[in-house]
Amino acid sequence: MILAFDTYYFENNAKTVCIQFEKWNDTTITKTFVEIISGIEEYKSGEFYKRELPCILSLLKVIDLSECEAIIIDGFVIIDDNQNDGLGGYLFKSLNFKIPIIGVAKNNFSKIEKFKKEILRGESKKPLYITSKGINLNEAAELIRNMHGKHRIPDLLKNVDSLGRNKNYT
Repeated sequence: MILAFDTYYFENNAKTVCIQFEKWNDTTITKTFVEIISGIEEYKSGEFYKRELPCILSLLKVIDLSECEAIIIDGFVIIDDNQNDGLGGYLFKSLNFKIPIIGVAKNNFSKIEKFKKEILRGESKKPLYITSKGINLNEAAELIRNMHGKHRIPDLLKNVDSLGRNKNYT
């Protein structure tokens, strides 16, 4: 199974959504997990992981990871060419380096040159930015590039984004 996470913030709450699917080219979600946590800290520049990582780890407590092939996050796994950890890197450490983490970011982070891969999908001229730990970066980029969907963002990743933004979905 493959998991994809996204977290949305409103007031001092965070809504974390995780979708599960079985194969990289799947078109359907097999399970969905949602959790809302209150009392979330304010965003601090350079420390985004401190805000989102607890949300992801909390939701992971209800998911059986024994068959997990990889986890996809919305964002960066590393934040620079020294391979300092971003959200995904801290998640990788928290999971004892056992589950590969792939970061899919919509916006560029200029401090990374060597350890990110830009991919184009569909007709889009704007790339997605891929980073990873626990899986070869080129392989991770190809997995995301080949996910189902005709547009820049793979359909299943668009779905997890939509579920998070849907205020009525809990």
